[in-house]
Amino acid sequence: SEAARAGALKTALAEVVMRLSGDPGILARSEVANAVAGADKLVLQYRYRRDNVTDDAGASVSRLVLVAEFDSDAVDRMLAGAGFAGGGASVAIDATPVEKRIWLSGIHSAADYARALGYLTRQAQVRRSWPVEARGDGILVHLVLAGDFSRWLGLVGTDMVLQVNSASPPVQGIDATLALSP
Repeated sequence: SEAARAGALKTALAEVVMRLSGDPGILARSEVANAVAGADKLVLQYRYRRDNVTDDAGASVSRLVLVAEFDSDAVDRMLAGAGFAGGGASVAIDATPVEKRIWLSGIHSAADYARALGYLTRQAQVRRSWPVEARGDGILVHLVLAGDFSRWLGLVGTDMVLQVNSASPPVQGIDATLALSP
């Protein structure tokens, strides 16, 4: 229902805010609580995914999971307004740039391409990204990151937009392989 989705979006945004700030008490601040209450205004898109999980009795159960993408700039501004310097970026501004090349698979349309590159552009740690090559259902992307590449790979998978297939593929010139989630 619409009410259940609104409640789930609030819960998801609260989790994002606590994770990015590192402060479980941040929700007690009125400006943050008000922003979380208006989570539907900060969501860029959402979708549903069916996951199979095992219940306590060991039986496989299918559940519907809401996957939401929030406006990272708005969340960062809200966190900065609450006194968390740099918002949710949590990457030192003077971090040494790291250049990496990633292979993104699952690109079947112009919409997939736009979604994948748009997602990379909104990442706080990504300073620049540009496509280098396209083949089949994938593209090779050159990234300039602020900070640690393995940390970035760990954060990417949490958003459920891109999933890491291999953090060290056996392909020369490619530092990681990722797939665009459907």
